[in-house]
Amino acid sequence: MKACGESQALKEAKLVHNHLTRSGHHLDVHICNKILEMYSKCGSMEDAYNFFEKMPQRNLASWDTMRKGFAKNGHGEDAIKMFTEFKKVGLKPNNQMFHGILAACNIVGDMKLGLLHFKSMMKTYNLVPSMDDYVRVVDMLGSSGYLNEALELIEKMPLKPSAEIWEIMMNQSRVHGDLELGDRCAEILNLREPSRLDEQTKSGLIPIKSSDIAKENEKKMSSELISRAMTFQFRSGDTSHPDQERLYSQLRYLKQAMIEAGYLAQTRFVLHDMDHENREEALLLHSERLALSQALLTTPARSSIRILKNDRICADCHEAIKIISKLVGRLIIVRDKKRFHQFENGVCSCRDYW
Repeated sequence: MKACGESQALKEAKLVHNHLTRSGHHLDVHICNKILEMYSKCGSMEDAYNFFEKMPQRNLASWDTMRKGFAKNGHGEDAIKMFTEFKKVGLKPNNQMFHGILAACNIVGDMKLGLLHFKSMMKTYNLVPSMDDYVRVVDMLGSSGYLNEALELIEKMPLKPSAEIWEIMMNQSRVHGDLELGDRCAEILNLREPSRLDEQTKSGLIPIKSSDIAKENEKKMSSELISRAMTFQFRSGDTSHPDQERLYSQLRYLKQAMIEAGYLAQTRFVLHDMDHENREEALLLHSERLALSQALLTTPARSSIRILKNDRICADCHEAIKIISKLVGRLIIVRDKKRFHQFENGVCSCRDYW
């Protein structure tokens, strides 16, 4: 089960589950929780939830595994619903459960609900917030652009704010355009833990991780299409595939229908120095789109498509795949470096908040 989860092999995960069921082994709550975790890591929260509903016994870890699974797979609203159901059955949440609900509220961008849960943590359940809890609330407020509220919370904290909190505030302030506040946070961070600052942050820039930059000479971004028992790998602009002409032709054909559905290429995500037309062509041949084209050509109509990507999906591909999911009537699951994106009927599970 651990191997299936780590390799995100859903087909094999179902075989393992089926074997355990048929073998007559007693599935105690610990093993059942491992099955939930396996399906969660494979990105199939539908299978996880169906099994969760049939479990003869559940414990705190069962609920927490489901809540974490929904959150990590981009289903923030489902994670929040799971937390609500958990309280309805009379169970008392602990700090870890509240960590998760704050993360879920951050995913859906609902800072008001997040603050309500944070207050209930103290007033209703008499739990003392840890530094980790404050980090999550500050991140939630900062991500939503509520910088003043985040700063007010920091000033009222009974604990001395950690360097991580000031780093979050510095980055979020700069993201939302409050450069003065960002510089003030950088000064505090420099006094507290100067090792967290690099040349970019010292000069007032928003830090950019190397994983977010397409450096073709150092690392080629690739996507893998999981189809039955086979794995296909693609790289951006790949010309080595034997069916490359069919893959490219289908993408160009889809592009026309996408434009009619409102698609507008975001060419700023092409880092090369080229004209507008060639930039659009470069976007068309991103690795995840090549993998998607292969799936559309080789898998049964209306079947779901699963793609693994070793980097973050760019905003243009995200918008394109949303539209394609509606055009072809398929569930398209893309697992990028940060989370699962489940595209269906023109909508993504992350609600464009990733």
